Amino acid sequence: MSFTMNDTYDALPDPTTQPAFYEGVGVKRLLAWVVDTILIGVVAAIVASIPLFLLWFVFPLVFLVVSLIYRIGTINAFSATPGMRLFNIELRTHQGQRLDGSTAALHTIGFMIASAFFIPQVASVFLVLMSERGQGLHDMFTGVVAINSPGRH
Repeated sequence: MSFTMNDTYDALPDPTTQPAFYEGVGVKRLLAWVVDTILIGVVAAIVASIPLFLLWFVFPLVFLVVSLIYRIGTINAFSATPGMRLFNIELRTHQGQRLDGSTAALHTIGFMIASAFFIPQVASVFLVLMSERGQGLHDMFTGVVAINSPGRH
């Protein structure tokens, strides 16, 4: 499948004419989030245990820092986290490009802010399930779309 041009998102596949790029992405994102959260938890537990288990007293902070590094680093490198890669999805800018470091950081911070509060999280989940391109609040804010990986359908 190839990308086609459209007015709203310059170089992204059109969900009407190329729905395969968006099929099942919402469920895949949920599954990828579960995988990523488990991986982050394991790494955070290891990091918290290294200095004689002292960082267990601030484990939520360790988890947050590990999550930021994990998400920003992997999204910058692959335009997807390992969980997303496992489920064959990736993030693209509204120009159809892979995410760079600053966009990955903005997207991750937006995701964490939306996840920290009940109403924005519920709104994001609703938007992922109901919007044409399956974008959450943080996706819309940063102009990012999750799609099935091109060439791997």
